[in-house]
Amino acid sequence: MAKVNGGVSAEFMAKGNCNGHGNRVVSTEFKANGKVSGELHANLHRKEKMGDGVVLEHGNNIFSSFSLLPFETENDSNGDACFSSEIPGWYADAPPLWPGEAHVYKVEKVLFQGKSEYHDLFIFESATAGKIVILDGYLQLSEKDEFVYQEMMTHLALCSIPNPKKVLLIGGGDGGILREASRHSSLEQIDICEIDKMVIDVYKQFFPDIAVGFEDPRVSVYIGDGVEFLKSVPQATYDAIILDAFHVMGPGAQEVADKHFLESVARALRPGGVLSSPAESMWNKNFILEDIIADCRKIFKGSVNYAWTTVPAYSSGVVGFMLCATEGAPVDFKNPINPIDGVPNHGVTKGPPKFYNSEVHTAAFCLPSFVKERRSKN
Repeated sequence: MAKVNGGVSAEFMAKGNCNGHGNRVVSTEFKANGKVSGELHANLHRKEKMGDGVVLEHGNNIFSSFSLLPFETENDSNGDACFSSEIPGWYADAPPLWPGEAHVYKVEKVLFQGKSEYHDLFIFESATAGKIVILDGYLQLSEKDEFVYQEMMTHLALCSIPNPKKVLLIGGGDGGILREASRHSSLEQIDICEIDKMVIDVYKQFFPDIAVGFEDPRVSVYIGDGVEFLKSVPQATYDAIILDAFHVMGPGAQEVADKHFLESVARALRPGGVLSSPAESMWNKNFILEDIIADCRKIFKGSVNYAWTTVPAYSSGVVGFMLCATEGAPVDFKNPINPIDGVPNHGVTKGPPKFYNSEVHTAAFCLPSFVKERRSKN
């Protein structure tokens, strides 16, 4: 899943003083320029003695102690207020784009921690949200609500165009978007370019109900850099492209803020083809929706819309989506013309969507008054 929190966000907060099957797998030669977070890796593999004799262990055990929430306040020697409470075995997700906030989870068991050439991956079982995945310090998904993001990212695009045949997924090594794409019987070709095979393998091991998407015989897997892969795609190849490998559109975006990258996406889409990409939450005060819409319209030439939904695990509980169409047959994103409601074919999944339906599709494009007002001012 995309890096939805917009920055290296996860921290272990130790108590201290107050100062501180049918598918084809194709290996390619594409190389990535991604950077690995050494800080998270170091945190996961150290054992250290903290203040007051508390031992903090990072390994295949529940963490022994964290200074987390200000239930009690004390004064240090300088007279400054500080917090001293301990809550054992908690994990905090504190994204830089949301200063002063943290989402915390009680850790029941550490399931996996590993490092590849590209990523640090950490998975733990939480008390209330099921298994949670942290990738390079970003909260990727929680088992409790992962289906919301996967379904909306996929069906907002594929249900907005008639009879899609070919779809490309950049990133998405968890397999969830592949799972959702498999519901569309019109698809003949489902391509995924994922940079890190470790991600795919780990999800298959720990999240088989998500990674089931890889079992669709229409899926072809390419291991490589998505940016470079797109450069090699012939013009007008795909009916839809779904981006799930980069920072969301908004503050902190890199690849999806690059004009040349988005031009390569538009080039790979057929006339009237669509892009689906995660976008920042409307609650982020630095997110200027009108600017992003204007930039996308310059490149894609067709319909451009912002949608949103609620995902409790993500910062602010909201995630946005940018839906962009290339010039060609008009695309009305707000009214699905290729509905999957009541369709008996669920692809490789076990049942119908848990969140998405045609009513939710249309409602996702309704903006609150404060967002409309912000747009009018910009």
